[in-house]
Amino acid sequence: MQVNGNMNKVYEQSGQRTRCTIDRLQDWLRQVADKHQGQNVMFVCIGTDRSTGDALGPLVGTRLAQRGLQVVGTMEEPCDATNLQSRLSALRDHVVTVAIDACLGHPSSVGQYLVSHSSLQPAESVGLAMPAVGQYSIACVVNVNGPKPYWTLQTTSLHHVMKMADEIADAIIESFLPEPSINTE
Repeated sequence: MQVNGNMNKVYEQSGQRTRCTIDRLQDWLRQVADKHQGQNVMFVCIGTDRSTGDALGPLVGTRLAQRGLQVVGTMEEPCDATNLQSRLSALRDHVVTVAIDACLGHPSSVGQYLVSHSSLQPAESVGLAMPAVGQYSIACVVNVNGPKPYWTLQTTSLHHVMKMADEIADAIIESFLPEPSINTE
């Protein structure tokens, strides 16, 4: 997915995306969690462990799986271009899906999140035609879009990707696994 030149919004076939910081992402995730309280929610964490920029999804998925959330796509078993269609076909229809993927974008968007109440198109910035994923989606702008997207993803800072992955995982865990309140009675 690519961010257009308007910098504030991203437009794609399935709808409109809103660019936000981690604080606004946290609020957005709480709204999604509240709306689907008691329902099965599956996090589809797209990417590969073979590219630093594209490892964001599997890094998030691994953290979420360690906390007991339902996940497709971890460092051990990535959900990438080689298996995305088969992994998606195995999902049950009644599961709410939140897609998470890295993307390239405008320099002013790097480090921000693009959220939507619609699906995302994995691998769009590298020119691959993949099926749309998710009823909700989070695209994480890990680096600047340019003429060589594969090279850009390969040379993206691992520290930056891990920091964003930790922020997303923490926000999801806080929203979907809230700490139980302590009864002092």
